[in-house]
Amino acid sequence: MAKAQTYYQCENCGRKTPRYMGRCPACGEWNTLKEVIEEPPEPVKKRSGGSSNAGPTLRSTPMRLKDIPAKDDARWVVPVEEFSRVLGGGIVPGSVVLVGGDPGIGKTTLLTQIAAVVAESVGKVLYVSGEESVRQIKMRAERLQINSENLYLVTETNLEAILDHAQTVQPQLMIVDSIQTTYSDDKPSSAGTVSQIRECTARLQIFAKSSGTAVFLVGHVTKEGMIAGPRVLEHIVDTVLYLEGDSFQAYRLLRSVKNRFGATSEVGVFEMRDVGMAEVSNPSEAFLAERLVNAPGSGIVVTMEGTRPLLVEVQALASATAYPNPRRTANGVDSNRLQLVTAVLSRRVGMRLFDQDVFVNVIGGLTIDEPAADLAIAVAIASSVWDRPVPADLAIIGEIGLSGELRAVSQLSARLREASKLGFKRCLIPKTVRRGDPMPEGIKAIPYRRLMDALQFALPREAGAKDGKGQVDTVPDDGGG
Repeated sequence: MAKAQTYYQCENCGRKTPRYMGRCPACGEWNTLKEVIEEPPEPVKKRSGGSSNAGPTLRSTPMRLKDIPAKDDARWVVPVEEFSRVLGGGIVPGSVVLVGGDPGIGKTTLLTQIAAVVAESVGKVLYVSGEESVRQIKMRAERLQINSENLYLVTETNLEAILDHAQTVQPQLMIVDSIQTTYSDDKPSSAGTVSQIRECTARLQIFAKSSGTAVFLVGHVTKEGMIAGPRVLEHIVDTVLYLEGDSFQAYRLLRSVKNRFGATSEVGVFEMRDVGMAEVSNPSEAFLAERLVNAPGSGIVVTMEGTRPLLVEVQALASATAYPNPRRTANGVDSNRLQLVTAVLSRRVGMRLFDQDVFVNVIGGLTIDEPAADLAIAVAIASSVWDRPVPADLAIIGEIGLSGELRAVSQLSARLREASKLGFKRCLIPKTVRRGDPMPEGIKAIPYRRLMDALQFALPREAGAKDGKGQVDTVPDDGGG
């Protein structure tokens, strides 16, 4: 008779080892190997003809594509536009959604509000909590002014009991908070281990696909910001959402990093208030609400988050360094991207930065990953070095090449339309515009080929004037690069 197998598995990458080690040999993380005891599967005796003695087994039947009926109600529209946007238009019945985020960021608050609106608009909702009692959830619901008759609460961590409750209630939506506290009797390991997380998620997926109940799972994150457990957990579910934000900021960003039913990298913006999460219908206006007009070192970039254009303020500060090696500090942008922009400014524009500490910050806690913000970063740095403000009605879009050229960006028309809505009259863009990008009305696009010429337009000064370093401005203005 086979014996139980004991091994150690990394919670971070899923690597298996026969013995314990302090450091995982695959990912290099410390103290992530956990003991796993796996019982051998029961032997299955075969009958003649190849069938087993375990009774009849339900099997799926192949169907032709044209014979599969299409449903009109393919999604449940949630009356929270920011949440529906991230999901691709609403909740898909039978889908499994994983929601992750730092502790205290507002995952439980947001999902409690979503559970309430779904209970009012769609049907029954079962909220399963493994970390709070029903009284504690009730206290939060009262603070959020939630009192729905179709919202059911239960405190349970055993997977078999959770599925029994789901069979009894038959909800349209079930929320499990959190998957790390859930365990199955079929696995001898403790809750939170790799085998338990994978087993519970797989069985909840089977339940969702067979019953049509949408399942939302709350996942803890590691110190690196990744959802705890192996990456296979994210492969099992249909959608992965991250709730991001600074604990000192009121804004929260719900970001989609995987979505089988919609576009990835979509972002929903919420604001944490006393009565819960409030959606921000116009995030660009919110991010620019405290903008100080005509302040040196500030530029407005139009960035794309999924299919949504956002206007964000990028601030830069250059000051004389007291160290042999000047600092390059980036908050909200990639530090390598900042190094690239400063190198191009030094080599191609001739800007003196070798004795300057450069700090770049994106206002509102937003993180910009796309290279279309390069030109705005460069203009903000030059504005701080030369102590000249950027015109208040000027938005900036463009990627910078290593030769100092400005390169085209995607979805330029959508960016310009968003800038025009917020009152910007001009926009600095690369001269190489991709075909199929019509220019919208209400805003003037100002194209340039070179970074040097774009800086001259964005930061004009009188001929012969001296900058903060005593250098005479000799950059030509050819009116279009």
